[in-house]
Amino acid sequence: MAERGLLIALSGQQNAGKSTIFNRLTGAHQHVANYPGVTVDKKTGTYTHEARVHTVVDLPGTYSLTSFSLEERVARDFLVTEHPDAVVDVLDATSLKRGLGLVFQLIEMNLPVILAVNMLDVAETLGLRLDTDALGRLLGVPAVRTVGRTGIGADDLKEQVQRIGERRLGRSSFRVDYDALEPLVAMTEARFSTLPEAARRIPPRWLAVMLLQGDPEAEKYLRRTDPQATAFIARLRRAAAGFEAEHGLTPPDYISACRERAASEIVAAVVDDSRRKKVTITDRIDRVVLHRALAPVFLVLTVWLIYELAIEQGFRLADLLWPVLADGRGVIAGWLPEPGFLHDSPLRSLVLWIADSVSTLLGYVPIFVILFALVAILEDSGYMARIAFMLDRVLHKFGLHGQSTLPFVLSGVFAGGCAVPGVIATKAIPDPRARMATILTVPFMNCLAKIPLYTLLLNIFFAEHKALMLLYVSTIAIILALLVAKVLTLTLLQEMETAPFVMEMPHYHLPTVRNVATRAFERTWSYVRKVATIVLAITIIAFVLLRYPGMPEDRLAHYEARAEAAIADFQNAVADIPHRAELGGATLVRLVNLYDEYRRDRRDIAESGADPEALAALDRLYADRSPDLFRFAVSDESGRAAVPRALDVLATERIRIRDDMSYESMVGSALGRVGKAMESVTGAAGLDWRINVALITAIAARENSVATLGVLYRQGADVDRPLEERMAEAAAESGLTGLSAVSIILLFILFPPCLATMISIRMETRSARWTAFAMVYPVFIGLGVAVLVHTLGSLAGVDGVAAMSAFYAACLLMLLLVAFVRRPHARRAVLAGE
Repeated sequence: MAERGLLIALSGQQNAGKSTIFNRLTGAHQHVANYPGVTVDKKTGTYTHEARVHTVVDLPGTYSLTSFSLEERVARDFLVTEHPDAVVDVLDATSLKRGLGLVFQLIEMNLPVILAVNMLDVAETLGLRLDTDALGRLLGVPAVRTVGRTGIGADDLKEQVQRIGERRLGRSSFRVDYDALEPLVAMTEARFSTLPEAARRIPPRWLAVMLLQGDPEAEKYLRRTDPQATAFIARLRRAAAGFEAEHGLTPPDYISACRERAASEIVAAVVDDSRRKKVTITDRIDRVVLHRALAPVFLVLTVWLIYELAIEQGFRLADLLWPVLADGRGVIAGWLPEPGFLHDSPLRSLVLWIADSVSTLLGYVPIFVILFALVAILEDSGYMARIAFMLDRVLHKFGLHGQSTLPFVLSGVFAGGCAVPGVIATKAIPDPRARMATILTVPFMNCLAKIPLYTLLLNIFFAEHKALMLLYVSTIAIILALLVAKVLTLTLLQEMETAPFVMEMPHYHLPTVRNVATRAFERTWSYVRKVATIVLAITIIAFVLLRYPGMPEDRLAHYEARAEAAIADFQNAVADIPHRAELGGATLVRLVNLYDEYRRDRRDIAESGADPEALAALDRLYADRSPDLFRFAVSDESGRAAVPRALDVLATERIRIRDDMSYESMVGSALGRVGKAMESVTGAAGLDWRINVALITAIAARENSVATLGVLYRQGADVDRPLEERMAEAAAESGLTGLSAVSIILLFILFPPCLATMISIRMETRSARWTAFAMVYPVFIGLGVAVLVHTLGSLAGVDGVAAMSAFYAACLLMLLLVAFVRRPHARRAVLAGE
C-alpha cells in the first residue's frame, strides 16, 4: 500500500495552462468540491511517485494574493492555513513578466515554491528563448520547463516536488527591493516580529507589505493578534499619507511599480527576444476572425457547425443506441414478475417506470459527447476567449459584461451545458450590476438538460425544417436573455455600480485528442451521474404522485368487465378447436404476454428490412423457449388456425384497455389533477395536462421533462419504441401541433431555474429576495410569451415554423431598438496592456 505523501498547491495566473498541468499530474484521480463557506471550485487530485500518494490542490487562477476578489482570498487563505509542502506556480512563458508578480508574493510568504514554466512550445514559435536555469537562479527556486498539453516536463516536476517536500531544497532568499518604501516595510515588519504568534504563523515581511497595500484581511489579522493594532494602523496610515505627499504615489502603487521593475529586470536577463516574430500566427488568425465584418460570420458559422455535428449527427448515433437500451429494458423486464392481464405487480411497474425514464435520457448521451468535445476544442484552441472579447461590444449595450460570456457558454449558450456552473462562474465578473443581470438570465440558456426536449419536439413536428428551427432554438435564448437583461439594468438594477472589462488574449493552440476526450468524458459522466441521482429520485416521486390516490372502485370494475368481455370473445372464437382447455386462466395470460413480445420482435425485424430467414430464426427462438405456448401463436395445423387470429384481436384489445385505464388513472392522480387544473391557463398556449406534468417535474431537474413524457406517452404496457414515434402517434389525439411545440419550446427557454440552479443563485447572491425573484419572474415572462405566440399564430392560421420565424424576427427588431437605449456608466472592452 502506498504511503501518504505531500500536499501540493498548484497556483498561477489565468490562461497559463494550470488546469492542463493539473490533469497531467493527477490523470483521472480527481475530485471537485467547494471550498468551505464559498462556491469557488476546489479541485483536488492525487498521483503516486516513489511509492507515495501526493495530493494536488488546484487553486483558483489569480494574478495576485490580495483580498480584493473571492479567488484571491480563497487562494491566499489556503496557502496561509493549510501550509502546503510545495507550491507549484505555473508561468506562461509567452507572458513571463505578468506572472512574476504572483511569484514574488509566494516567495515573500516564505513558501516552498517550484516554477513550472509552461507553454514553451508556443514561446518558441514566437521566437522567444527562455533560460529557465537562469530564472531559477535569480529567484532562488527550482524552475522546470513544461509543455502541459504534451506532458513534457511532468516527470521532472514530480521529482522537484519530491525534493522540495523532503526539505532537500531550502526557501528562496530573493527579495523585491521596495526602495524608498523599505523604511516603512522595516518598521511594520519589526512591529510584527514582536508578536510571537504572528511571526510563527505568517512571515512578517509579507504581512507588512500586505498591510501597506491596505489589505483589509491583513488589518483584521493584526487587530486579532495585537491589542495596540488600532493605534499602530492609524500611525501607519499617517506615514503612508506622508509617503504619498513626498513621492506622488500611494504605497500600493509604489509596491506595484517596484514589482514591475523587478519583473522587467528578470525578463531582460532570462528572455532572448531578438528573434521574436513581429507578426505571429495568432496575429494572422485574429486579423480574420476578429475582423469587424467577418467576426460575426465566423461566430454564426461556429454555432451552426456545432449544432450540425452534435444534434444532427449525434441524433443518428442516438438512433443506433436506442435498440441497445430497448434490449436492456427487455432484459430487466425478463427478471421481473410476469405482467398480469390488466394489472402488474408494484415492483414491475416501478422498475420499468424507472427504466423507461432513465433509458429515454441515456439515449441522448451521444449528442452530449459530441457537444462537450466541440466545446473543449473551442476552449483549448483559444477561440472561446475571442468570443468573449467580440461579444463584449454587444453585451455591454444590454447591461452585461464581456466576462458574462463564460457563464452563458457554461450554461449552454449554443452548445449545451448547465446553469449551475454558469451561475457560479459569474463570481469572476467585477461589475456588480452586470453580474446580477447575468445570474438572472443564464438559466435561459440551452443547458444540456433542455436539449432532449428540444430534439424530441423538432424531430416530431419539424423534421422537414429541422435546420432552420435548430438555428432559431440555438440563438433565441441569448436574444431573449439580452432583452431581459436590458430591462433589468434599466429598472431594478440601475443603481448598481459598473466596472470596465479587461482581459488578456491567449495564443492559439492546437487541441490535443487526450484533453478533448478527457473533458468530453468528464462532462458526459457528470450528466450520467445526474440521471442516476436527481432524475431517479424525481422519477420515483412522480411514479407515486401519478398513482395516488388510485382509480375508484366503480371505474376499476368497468375496466375489469371490458377485460372479461374480451377474454369471452376469444374463448368463443376458439370454441371449436380441440385444445381449447389449454387456453384458460394463467396460461392465457402467459400466451398473451408471449404473443405481445413476439409481435413486437417481428415488427422490428420487418421494419429493419431483414430477409425471411431472420423471421424464421425468430420463430425457432420462440419455439425453443416456449414450445407449449408458441404453437398456439403461429401454428397452421388443422383446428388451430383460428387461435393466432383470435389472439391478435385479444392482445390488441388488451393494450387498448390498459392504455385507457392508465390514462384515466394518471388524469385522476394527484399530479394529473394539478396538470389538468393548469390547462385553464396553459391551454391558451396549446399545452395539455401531460405537458404540464412534464414541466412540473422539470422544476426539480430539466431532464425530467423528457423522462416524464417517456412514460406518459407509453401507448401500451411494454412497447419498446422511441418516444418520438409514440408521441407523434398521440399528437393528433392530444391536440399537440407544431404551433404547440413552438409554445412549449419558448416556455421551456424562459422556464424558472431548476432546484440546483436556485441553490446556486441563493449562494451567489446571498439574498433570499433575489432568489425568489429569479424563481417567479420567468413564470410570467415564459407563459406570457407562449400564450402570445400560440394565440396570434392560431388567429393568423400559421404553422409552427411561420410562428417561430415571425417571433424570431420581432425579437431581433426589438434587440436592435433597445441596443440604442443609453444606460449610465457605459463601458468598453480593453485588452490587457492597452
